[in-house]
Amino acid sequence: MARQIELNPASHITVGTIGPPGQRIFYLQGSRGIQTVSLVIEKEQAIVLANSFHSLLEELEKRYPRPSTEMDDTVWLDMRLREPVDPLFRVGNMGVGYNEESDQIVLVAYELVAEEEDEDPDVVSFWVTRTQIVTFIKHAYEVVRAGRPICGNCGQPIDADGHFCPNRNGHRY
Repeated sequence: MARQIELNPASHITVGTIGPPGQRIFYLQGSRGIQTVSLVIEKEQAIVLANSFHSLLEELEKRYPRPSTEMDDTVWLDMRLREPVDPLFRVGNMGVGYNEESDQIVLVAYELVAEEEDEDPDVVSFWVTRTQIVTFIKHAYEVVRAGRPICGNCGQPIDADGHFCPNRNGHRY
């Protein structure tokens, strides 16, 4: 039986990593009170999520502008992962939405299940404010950039112990 967890409202939402660059594991984490849910995500999912939130916020500001008193995007939020980081599942799909009545954004994360398995995925819903999302976006981009530098010639990550660039001197794989 699939679990459905709803953090409404989530008092904390973040993305973070554990491990050295090149071996980092990315986590999506949210809390409501003392309940903390950690999910494993891919680096690319963190980027797509931040981009999706950014697009959603732009659309919301056009359709449902907030009063200027609610537009303080300088609020400091603790974006560190909360210990212990014990992942519930690896995320396969995510979706974002908006509830006009509560002025909340929802992130729904679905468990990655193998195609041959005939079971419903576990689901976690994080209900958050626009201010939380503004901070989340900035933090997610910082976390992604904190990894290995990218080679300007081939676009591949550069390891700490060096990098063989296939484009150096005209040679390819």
